[in-house]
This record gives sequence, C-alpha cells and structure tokens, in this order.
Amino acid sequence: MMGALLQNSFTIAPKGSGFLHKHQRCLSKNRTRSFVRYHRRSNVTESDNLASVLSERSMLINPGHADAVMDPSSSLVLSPNGKNPADVIVKDLVPYNGSCNVQAAEGIGIMKFLRGKGFFITGATGFLAKVLIEKLLRTVPDVDKIYVLIKAKNREVALKRLKNEIINTEIFKCLRQMHGKSYETFMLSKLIPVAGNVCESDLGLDENSANMIAKDVDVIVNSAANTNFHERYDVALDINTVGPGRVMAFAKRCKKLNLFLQVSTAYVNGQRQGRILERPFRIGETILRENLVNENPSSQIPMLDLEGELNLAQRLANTSSGNKTTQKMKEIGLERARKYGWQDTYVFTKAMGEMLLGSMRGDIPVVILRPSVIESTYRDPFPGWIEGIRMMDPVVTYYGKGQLSGFPVDPNGVIDVVPADMVVNATLAAIAKHGMSGTPEINVYQVASSVVNPLMYRELGDLIHQHFTRWPCLDAEGRPIRVEPFRFYASMDDFSSHIWRETVRHISSSMMPLPNGKHSRKIETICRKAVEQAKHLASVYEPYSFYGGRFDNNKTGLLMESMSEEEKMEFYFDVGSIDWEDYICNIHIPGLRQHVMKGRRQIT
Repeated sequence: MMGALLQNSFTIAPKGSGFLHKHQRCLSKNRTRSFVRYHRRSNVTESDNLASVLSERSMLINPGHADAVMDPSSSLVLSPNGKNPADVIVKDLVPYNGSCNVQAAEGIGIMKFLRGKGFFITGATGFLAKVLIEKLLRTVPDVDKIYVLIKAKNREVALKRLKNEIINTEIFKCLRQMHGKSYETFMLSKLIPVAGNVCESDLGLDENSANMIAKDVDVIVNSAANTNFHERYDVALDINTVGPGRVMAFAKRCKKLNLFLQVSTAYVNGQRQGRILERPFRIGETILRENLVNENPSSQIPMLDLEGELNLAQRLANTSSGNKTTQKMKEIGLERARKYGWQDTYVFTKAMGEMLLGSMRGDIPVVILRPSVIESTYRDPFPGWIEGIRMMDPVVTYYGKGQLSGFPVDPNGVIDVVPADMVVNATLAAIAKHGMSGTPEINVYQVASSVVNPLMYRELGDLIHQHFTRWPCLDAEGRPIRVEPFRFYASMDDFSSHIWRETVRHISSSMMPLPNGKHSRKIETICRKAVEQAKHLASVYEPYSFYGGRFDNNKTGLLMESMSEEEKMEFYFDVGSIDWEDYICNIHIPGLRQHVMKGRRQIT
C-alpha cells in the first residue's frame, strides 16, 4: 500500500595593515563582498575593537592596499556618529587572483571525495540549494555534472528557469568574475536541468533523463520542501513526507550512489524541551508519546500511523472542494500536528519524511541534516547574501520601517540562527565523510547555535535597535525613521492593545479630518486591519518565540574536529565562533536591506 502511495499519492503540487598571508589570500579569492569597519587616525587604520568578517582571517585591511582594492562605485559611506570619522562598509573587495586549492594531507578528504562526483539536487532553485551549488562550483570546479530537478513542463522551460533563477542570480557573481566571458559556458557544462517534480511518480522524469541520472549520480541531495508553517495538510504531506520517499525510490535505481542527503530542519524535534540530541526518528514515533512515557512509563499512547495520515488527507481532499476546503485542510494539518506533539504542519510533515526515509533506505547511506533558522551568509561567497524573507526577518524589517515596535516573545528565550554558508559547509563535510566510508547507516547532524552560542531575544532586540538607530531607514520624504528600543510583550492582549494605540496615534497625526464621523470609522477600520495582521504574524511565530528546546550539535562538532586545518578554513562551520553583534548589525541586516528591502533607503 505504501508503495502505491509513493507512486501516486497526491496530484496537488505546492505552488594589517596591508599584509596578507598566503592562506589569507587563498580565502580572499573566494569572496568579493566583505564588511570592514575602520577609523583613520593620521596614517593608522584600526579595528576599533569591532569584530568584522575579515578579522576572522586575522586580516587588517588598509583601503589603499593594492591587493585589496575598494570599488568606490559600490562602497556605502554612512553618516558620522559623534566626533569620530565616518564608518565605512566596504561592500565590494576585488579578490586576490591566486590559486585556492585545498590539499589536505589529513582530515576527511573533502576535496578528494567531491572531485569528479556527480550530484542530483532537488529544490535547486531554493535559497540554500543555490548556496550549495555556488560553493561546489567555485571550490571544486572539477566536480562532475550536477543534475538539478526543476519544476517545469519540459526541458526548455527548465533551462529557462535554470538561467533566470540560478545562473543569472547575484550569488554567482564571484564565479562570473572568475570565469569572465566563459561563465555561462562553464555553468551550462556543469548544471544539467531536468524537468520534474518530487510530487509526481518517478519524480516526473522522462525515461532518458531518469536513465542518465541513474547512471551518472554519486550523491543525491533532497532539499525540496514546502516551508509554509500552516500549509494544506495534503499539500504539505505530498512534498515534505511522500516527496523524500519518491526521491529515495529513485535513488535505488542509481548504480553508483554513495550517499543520500536529506535537508530537514532542527524543528522536526517538535515540542521536545531542554537539550535535544542528534538522533533519527523511529517509524511511528511521536513527541507526545515520548514526553508522556517519560513522565508515566505505563501511559498507553498510540503510535503515529504514516499510512493512516496519508489516507486521511487524501480522503478529505477528494471529498470536498473550494476555498472552505483549503481552510479546512489547513486546520486539519495543524490539528494532527499538535495531536502528536509538533507545533505546526511544516515540521510535522518534515518529521514524517525523515521516518519514511529511515524505513525505505535499505543499505543506502543516509545523512539527515537539520539546520535551525537559516539566515544570510556569514562569509561565502560574500557576507550578507540572502534571498526572500527568512524566519526572523519580518520582525526586523517591520521594526526598521517603523511599523512594529516590538513582539510577543520571551526576552530570555533563545533564537537559534545559523548562516547559510555554514550549513552548506557542514553539508559538504558530511557528504564527504559518509560518502567515502560507504557504511549503510543513517546519521543526523544538527547545525544549530542554541547550545554552543545562544542568541537571546533580548540581545537580538538590542542589536536591531542599535543598527537602525545608527543607520535608520528613510521614509518617502527622505526623513530618517526613528525607532524606539525594542519591546517585549508577555501576552497577545498586550501586543494587540499596543498595536491599536500606535496605529491610532500614527493615523491621527497624518490623516486629514473627514466629515460626519467618517474620520473615526476610517481610523477604526485601519486599526482593526493592523491589529489582525500583527496578531496573525505573532500567532504564526508563537511556537518559536517561546520555544523551550535547545539543539545539541555534538556530532556536528565531532565532524568539524575530524577535518584538517585546511578543510576547516575552506569548509568552516563553527557556529560557536560567531560574534552576534558583528553578524546581526554589520552582515545580516545590511544584507537584508540590500537584497530584500530593495528601495528602502538609509542615511548615507
């Protein structure tokens, strides 16, 4: 029965002052965007005790140095703060063009394993997959073909999407600079678009494409997912649960497959509390049952029936239609998730996807990568690259634009954030380690910061206030938007009351009076809408704003320890080393403003 479900379960698809050491030159070749702070006092350039991205490489850059030249056309000069000279963010750094080959005498042998390997990547047009593809092609240019599964009706449409959504995007600008006029030729020689869909039987592949991939591929990376927290239950199951099963079924056709890697999320741990270990799910396991049995070993809690959940969703989807059905299916997903101990449909269906992989894999080596909240790049290919609104970004953007002064969140709670490039580096290290060993086991790695380098919400609030106070956004008239210290609300009622008062105050001061009581009715309508929008945002994030779990990453730490020094330099993912003030204020928010809040000006 499960096999039949994998074949056709659902048809609904979701929409130094001038001195660089040799190894430092090697690193600078691989990135063209860095953030540097400096104060010039006579002829001395100082770090001002502020960590920067380049300082991690023990590099103190003089803007006039010949090997590290600022591009004045894209440098951003910010207004002076106090009596000190203006701070400067150096956005573009022309890289040293020397050789950058990591030849590790010891360690995992990441480069050695990746060379000549063929990849099959699903979800290739997504944020994380683009960072992965860029890193592979820049660091290991002699990797074999990378087949990318793209949702399209034919190869021509897939090729068009490949060019528009991958090859021509900004994250590949370092590769574009490296290859010059031959850039597109190089990219098309490596990236092979195949039309398909993880929501279709046989992944929607035509016979020729399927045979070619099965013959050439050494590593499969499944990063396709629907990340909507409150998606329709049938839609989320189709891609997040059954989807990995379909990819695994195809993996069994691949003649020389070394490894299957599933990109999951640390939040599949649901409503577990305290320190959460890196271990795989057993089929039918539930968080609720686990918690209750720990409290009362004699508790009789039913196991999770994956096939039953699939049948339930399919039956409900087939017996009704229309907008009411969509809302009902969303409610069913949330209801089923919370019944078994998960906070929303997304993490529940992702957890079931892990279970299905574990039951289907046979002797195929599997790595399950569980990152926490993935945000902008820390260093590679340049700091601050981000695409789309990630998990913590709606609050940051609304706050910076003066539309939100705080949020209902525990100030002493922890937000678990990891930069995208660190997730990718851990991915490649795990692929090499377990692809090389070939041991038919399942390994889980949690790439997370809440245990080794916790970022408290109180600190995050202070940092975003610090950033937007120093570098405020500008309103439509070019005036700086002043922000108050970030507020924390203990309840939804307090939050809603504050939003109402702030909206009334803002509208009353900016809207012309209207006759016959229309003014007050207009204000009430706008306030009601503002409160509903804010409450919806708060309700979506509530399970994460007060989350009590902390993701252990001991195995991830051991993976890093097994790397050589050269590998650690090229494939770094030490989340414990992140300076949160530097990352949030100087890397992430500037990146968010440039790549997402486009057109939102700031004082220069």
